[in-house]
Amino acid sequence: MADPFPLSSTDSVSAPATDAAAVTPHDVNELPVIPKALYVGGGGDIVMRGKAGTADQTWKNVPSGAVLAFRARYVRATGTTATNILAIF
Repeated sequence: MADPFPLSSTDSVSAPATDAAAVTPHDVNELPVIPKALYVGGGGDIVMRGKAGTADQTWKNVPSGAVLAFRARYVRATGTTATNILAIF
């Protein structure tokens, strides 16, 4: 398959994503890789901390299908009711 836009060493947070992985919320463990954004398949609340954050924040009533342009370091299990979350890289 031809790709007119091959990967390069100039990937940035604003460049289109090239991969995604399921997020399993956890109260202690960091995400293995800090994503460019998060996709929310099933709406609800998400408790997370950003890359440079010092405290958790609750994002209330995130709708299904939302893409959050937020570089999360943690997605906490406690308080997170949203489901089918994908980390976008």
